[in-house]
Amino acid sequence: MLSKDRITAIVTTLLVWSLAGALFGGLFIALYEVLQVQGLQGWKPVVVAAVSAAMTTAAFYSAMPVALMGAMSGVLASIGYLIVAGPRLDVRIIAAVAAGLGLLGGAFVAWTSHAGAKPLAETLTGLLAGLGAGAILSVVLVVYPEPVGTFVMAAGIVALVGSLFQLNEHWILRACHGWLPDAIAAPLVAAMVAAVVGVSMWMVAGTTTAVLDLETRNAVDRVLSEVPAGFLGGLLGGAVTGIVLESLGFRLEEHGSV
Repeated sequence: MLSKDRITAIVTTLLVWSLAGALFGGLFIALYEVLQVQGLQGWKPVVVAAVSAAMTTAAFYSAMPVALMGAMSGVLASIGYLIVAGPRLDVRIIAAVAAGLGLLGGAFVAWTSHAGAKPLAETLTGLLAGLGAGAILSVVLVVYPEPVGTFVMAAGIVALVGSLFQLNEHWILRACHGWLPDAIAAPLVAAMVAAVVGVSMWMVAGTTTAVLDLETRNAVDRVLSEVPAGFLGGLLGGAVTGIVLESLGFRLEEHGSV
């Protein structure tokens, strides 16, 4: 018979992992499609999208104030670029402007609150998890001859990243503890989140702009048409992975302990 505390822990784990998986899945598929539109082929869009989405999700998972500041900076940069540049899509400029605003916002957070180096350590954990999961998924896509849908891709990448993150988080936090400079942790994490969110937001806001040329609108429509499947796939993958890890003894309440 499960106790009340145990049921509460399971339900909390299910909700947290489902929401994190949905965020990761939707973001991964959006970035994957954007990178393909920009001309990346083969393993590159898979790995880059997995690393970017994993780092962003890890930041939200472990340092919400820093991540929210980065997200707000990314939204402002994206809207500003849309007003100034209109239909000219240049992901590199959007990312650079958003990252600059994120650095300033993150520096403000670091100045007003003592966030410490943990946000950066958690984000590095996400980077390594995304790198490993992206490499594994790239191999699977090469070996498996049939096309893989975005729903399956999102569910699979969420399960891989979630497992790798949980398995490696503790030792990476311990390895980073004491030597990562606190002053640069929040600005770097906020800049990274801002760059990712800025590019993603442009793809959403761009559909409402009548001045976009036909080619750009088609590219935006292609990206947005795949995001719901990524969102749902990530939600399912996160829920299943969270319950499996909880049953294996990886407790959510122990998250981030050093």
